[in-house]
Amino acid sequence: MIEFHATTIVAVRRGENDICIGGDGQVTMGETAIMKHKAKKVKKIYKNSVVTGFAGSVSDAFSLTEKFEKKLEEHSGNLKKAAVALAQMWRSDKGMRNLEALMIAADKENMLLISGNGEVIEPDEDFVAIGSGGNYAYAAANALFNHTEMDAEQIVRESLKIASSICVYTNDNISVEKL
Repeated sequence: MIEFHATTIVAVRRGENDICIGGDGQVTMGETAIMKHKAKKVKKIYKNSVVTGFAGSVSDAFSLTEKFEKKLEEHSGNLKKAAVALAQMWRSDKGMRNLEALMIAADKENMLLISGNGEVIEPDEDFVAIGSGGNYAYAAANALFNHTEMDAEQIVRESLKIASSICVYTNDNISVEKL
């Protein structure tokens, strides 16, 4: 089976009102074939009050984003409740259990990592990264967050640029969503 490597996502919160998620645009098939350069893997949802980014299978991630938005509507925009409901559904539903993706979701109060294992994790730090180049982007965000005065969007963009210079599954065609 050919594996698709589909992204690097990084999220940063700088203070109370500076929240940003960004992702690269590359989708790679196997170890060598770049299938797409300009995929968009970050999106504002639920009345533009929540920003999400996903890594993993693109079709699975789109499906999860749609289901997550429905959960947000069911829970009147409460990010934590919607994330727990999505994770429970993802873990227990036979069809969803095979979906291969991770999601970062953030609103003005919370930043969460949601996985198909039923995990909803609120990172200790005000930054998190996932995907093929996630470790590189996380290290860059950590250094920039702790040793510069850059705002959230600047850290996200620079972290993704750094990751793209190291990770073959990450490019510098960056898309960003900010709250």
